[in-house]
Amino acid sequence: MDRYGVFGNPIAHSKSPLIHQLFAEQTGQVLSYETLLAPLDNFSGFARAFFASGGCGANVTVPFKQQAFRLADQLSPRARRAGAVNTLKKLETGALLGDNTDGAGLVRDLSGNAGIPLRGQRILLLGAGGAVRGVLEPLLAEHPAALVIANRTVEKAEQLAHEFADLGPVAASAYDWLDEPVDLIINGTSASLAGALPPLAASLVQPGHTCCYDMMYGREPTPFNHWASQLGARQTLDGLGMLVEQAAEAFFLWRAVRPQTAPVQERLRRQLQASG
Repeated sequence: MDRYGVFGNPIAHSKSPLIHQLFAEQTGQVLSYETLLAPLDNFSGFARAFFASGGCGANVTVPFKQQAFRLADQLSPRARRAGAVNTLKKLETGALLGDNTDGAGLVRDLSGNAGIPLRGQRILLLGAGGAVRGVLEPLLAEHPAALVIANRTVEKAEQLAHEFADLGPVAASAYDWLDEPVDLIINGTSASLAGALPPLAASLVQPGHTCCYDMMYGREPTPFNHWASQLGARQTLDGLGMLVEQAAEAFFLWRAVRPQTAPVQERLRRQLQASG
């Protein structure tokens, strides 16, 4: 049986095994998928041992995406641009292909599932870490009117804007420089995990118009989405759909079959709500 898994540390909480089990059942694929607790001091050796023992592919989550980037023998263009790998595939030659499906997952959730237009829109992207880096190229490929990266340390945002400036109209800002309303705000910070919120002006949200998306998710609305709802945002979404969509992109890379994501997302949402 073809073996797959997800590398991380910690990893027991991962929803990836359930997601890929549901994808496999839905598409008639026969495979196994497991959590793989990689040691912090030897990710490379652990990953190579998995593939040497018959592993066909793997997802990669924190804190190993940069290490997976260095491990890969070949890189997809989007992984090379992101500087991070969240999906590995063993090729017939034995070489490891590194890909990054995060940005494709975000764009598919925004435009495909939620019906939020990206072309010609003014997008504000919060944060300048790996999550933001991984989605910049796919977002700019949708041809927004403007994309601003905002971060507490503005120098990090400026560095990212400089790196991706060849792909479209991207600029950098500190949080307190921003006050004009935008069409879409995407929270790529981990502030929600700590119950916190980036210091944003209320005027950024135009009631009934601005959409807000948090890459994090939980049983309750995230602090960012709660803030957006209070200000009258037209739509608020969390990152559960992105999680499922990026997994579907990885599944397609491995099996050349694209699963339906809506029933899987609904199953996860019910499970998440029942966990409370």
